[in-house]
Amino acid sequence: MSPVPRTLPSLSTRMLCVVAVSACLAACGGGEIAGTVSGLGTGLSVTLLNNGADALTVSRNGEFAFPTLLDNGARYAVTVQTQPVGQSCSVANGSGTLDADGTSVDTVRVSCTYSSSLRGTVTGLLPGTAVTLISGSEQLAVAANGAFSFATVLDEDATYEVRVLTQPAGQSCSVLNGAGSFVAASFVGISVLCN
Repeated sequence: MSPVPRTLPSLSTRMLCVVAVSACLAACGGGEIAGTVSGLGTGLSVTLLNNGADALTVSRNGEFAFPTLLDNGARYAVTVQTQPVGQSCSVANGSGTLDADGTSVDTVRVSCTYSSSLRGTVTGLLPGTAVTLISGSEQLAVAANGAFSFATVLDEDATYEVRVLTQPAGQSCSVLNGAGSFVAASFVGISVLCN
């Protein structure tokens, strides 16, 4: 039995397929909003929004991209929803409009800097407990391991002393690097160790 000869689709049929695929891709949108984060402290995170939604939490310096693609010609506006503990992040090149082709944008810049306040980390704290720290007259209850920051902004070269005011139940916490002269550019952070 001889094989059945294959026939190629007509030119008009092939053109219809190409047009259909192109229309589908255009309808799907393809504009990605992306950029870079710099200055974010180790162990910290910043949460970004695009157009007031599509929340994206970034936990390291470098490139980021929102998961939702935008339609051709759509507007975008990147803002900070949640600042990192003890830092302030600002957005540059964060708003605009995608072109008619839906070309992705990768020029959003998020820059983070430390605020001039005492900050540090707590480690070893048991779940369900809290340690209360004191700096001058400001008290700060910390109920979880991780980063913390006092609200008071310090002047350059101001002296500081952070102590444990109230120990967590069943534990003892000690403070390392808890006193000195505050210099924002070189401040390395306070460590609170609980055991």
